[in-house]
Amino acid sequence: MSNFAFGTYRISEHNPQHIESIREAINSGVKLIDTSSNYMDGSSERAIAIALREFDDNIKDEIEIVSKVGYIQNTNMEKHNKNPFDEVVEYSDECYHSISATFINSQLSDSLERLEIKKLNCYLLHNPEYYLYDAINKNISKDKRLDEIYNRIYLAFIQLEKEVKENRIGSYGISSNSFSVASDSDEFLPYEDLITLAIKASQKIGNKKHNFSTIELPINILEKNGLHCAAWAKENNLRVLSNRPLNAQYGNVMYRLAEYDESIEYYNYLNELLNVSDNKILKPLYNLIEQLDDSKHKFAWIGDYDTFLYSQIIPHLKKTIEILDEENRETIFNFIDIFLQEYRKMVAYECGKKTKATLKPFFKDCSSLLQECALKYLQNIDDIDYILVGMRKSTYVNQILSLNK
Repeated sequence: MSNFAFGTYRISEHNPQHIESIREAINSGVKLIDTSSNYMDGSSERAIAIALREFDDNIKDEIEIVSKVGYIQNTNMEKHNKNPFDEVVEYSDECYHSISATFINSQLSDSLERLEIKKLNCYLLHNPEYYLYDAINKNISKDKRLDEIYNRIYLAFIQLEKEVKENRIGSYGISSNSFSVASDSDEFLPYEDLITLAIKASQKIGNKKHNFSTIELPINILEKNGLHCAAWAKENNLRVLSNRPLNAQYGNVMYRLAEYDESIEYYNYLNELLNVSDNKILKPLYNLIEQLDDSKHKFAWIGDYDTFLYSQIIPHLKKTIEILDEENRETIFNFIDIFLQEYRKMVAYECGKKTKATLKPFFKDCSSLLQECALKYLQNIDDIDYILVGMRKSTYVNQILSLNK
């Protein structure tokens, strides 16, 4: 049976609840924490460090930390603009990518500092297929782009073998979404020759054996192509980490495989906010809240709402209440804040109902909650060693780990 591990994609050092959830997970027996240099712009790594300060060395030594390298965003983008990194793929205005030797070396130093450790247990190349995406857009032939990405991975493996030799990491691997797409897709990253590249890299550095140990990829009850890669990995004595167990794509639509309770306070807070904004000055706010209430069942999954919240709703709200004086603005903001908390619960509840109805064939043999069915499916796959789950609250930790019983 697979083990649960702590995924830190949206974990921040600035949220005490996140810190406590990491500690609760460790106290409850979680032995592996997965992070990355770009998660919350390094804040996830710092959160892990803060959480671990509470524990004795003998407990810390039992916890394996896996981090990743590849993305150039936020702080790294600022560094790149001042002093460009090597072999950079410019995927979008906000997201560049590199797995060059110099970038790996500098990013590992940054991660070790943020994590407050001298040696990282395992270091993964994070979605190296960004080169493939770029090459496809540039109409580079399939043979040429595969030759080039293999060469880039080989050179990265050489650097990673060097980091093992210098005792800064214990082993390395690759985390790739492209391991989980159909093998005939242009975005598929072939994996059969990775062991050969690792052997060549270890020989180049003078290590007695290669230190390529880990594959991470999306596998869930809807997306099963990655099972082929997982089976290959186990045949080659590699460890398999499964990510996105509850965020699954089907028919080009993303679903959150979870059910949530309906907010029992929602309509109270909705009516309160409508009452205080039912006047000429705040009429735009009143209209917006009414529109949100009418639309709470229209989001495909909770991630769509979160994106809409930060890109559309919050900017509109700020513009709407900026005409108020400071005292009234703070009062209205408190009403809005409480409403939005309950509104998100309602959106999640509506998304869960819709998901359960749409994906009924996938869950026909399970009478539990969607999230329990989805996680139990993965638990029973022998080729998966760890299931990475985001557990941002202590209650989530207890709910997830209770499935081990």
